[in-house]
Amino acid sequence: LDRGRGLERAPVRFPDDLAVRRLAQRLATAAGRRLDDASPFVDAAMPDGTRLHAVLPPITAHTTISLRVLARRRFELADLVERRVAVLLRAIVAARLTVVISGGTGTGKTTLLGTLLGCVASSERLVVIEDAAELRLVQDHVVRLETRPPNVEGRGAVRQRELVINCLRMRPDRIIVGEVRGEEALDMLQAMNTGHEGSLATIHANSPRDALARLETLVLTAGVDLPLRAIRDQIAAAFDLTVQI
Repeated sequence: LDRGRGLERAPVRFPDDLAVRRLAQRLATAAGRRLDDASPFVDAAMPDGTRLHAVLPPITAHTTISLRVLARRRFELADLVERRVAVLLRAIVAARLTVVISGGTGTGKTTLLGTLLGCVASSERLVVIEDAAELRLVQDHVVRLETRPPNVEGRGAVRQRELVINCLRMRPDRIIVGEVRGEEALDMLQAMNTGHEGSLATIHANSPRDALARLETLVLTAGVDLPLRAIRDQIAAAFDLTVQI
């Protein structure tokens, strides 16, 4: 277990690896996914929002289950940052500045994003795009879009890029991208440059400079033949600031 203080051993034991495998398969079934020798790993969300990742041998030596449990409480900005920073962040949201939140794994990007969205007026329509639903929102006008993996025949996948393109037809006041991780970066930049001020996104990066460099790289994965200067101009026009955790 990791409750934020580092790893600690849990008081749970299994008789053998087969018992762990059976548990992993039950969890995958509860998430509506398949886990067996033909599909030896799964990444899915449980009905309560818990994020499940599981891998079966021989991909790994022993069956491995990772569960990311969402916090049961809703955080306020005052819980996360000191008062003067909270005042600044609320002003940023109210001014409809477009923000990218960057940080390493487990630093709290999604938690901070959720608290910032809590500062958005309930009259605004939010279109939220996530790989798996993690954000807890209380606004009246929220449209949630989630990616979908391919089926056992390798068909039916819905990527974040398709969701970003489709969300533009849903009259969003703000577009929220839970995590920018691929070719959807290009479409997101174009959307944020066409009148969707106040949009927010998160990205994995260890510094603001790294965040901008990663955005450049992700845009290039979209397969477009754009000069680097044009990509940088798009990023500069799309985002007003970076919040680094």
